[in-house]
Amino acid sequence: MPTKLYRFHCTDGHELVIDLTGRRLPTLAQTRVHAERVALGLMERIERFDWSGWQVEVYDAKGRRVWIRAFVDVNVDVQAA
Repeated sequence: MPTKLYRFHCTDGHELVIDLTGRRLPTLAQTRVHAERVALGLMERIERFDWSGWQVEVYDAKGRRVWIRAFVDVNVDVQAA
């Protein structure tokens, strides 16, 4: 199965955490799960008072945004998956 390169950037509209490496994933469903893991990982590593304005934005190799997920909507159960 061919894989596509996606980048997972996190932002609140003012600050930005850029994914310079990206990740190759075969399906959009796997891309969405990985995006949620990225958001959870950032929330665990950096202490912030309020993540409600943050979102993870997924971009394809051509720089097109293909999916967005607000941190507050992230499924905490994906970390164990």
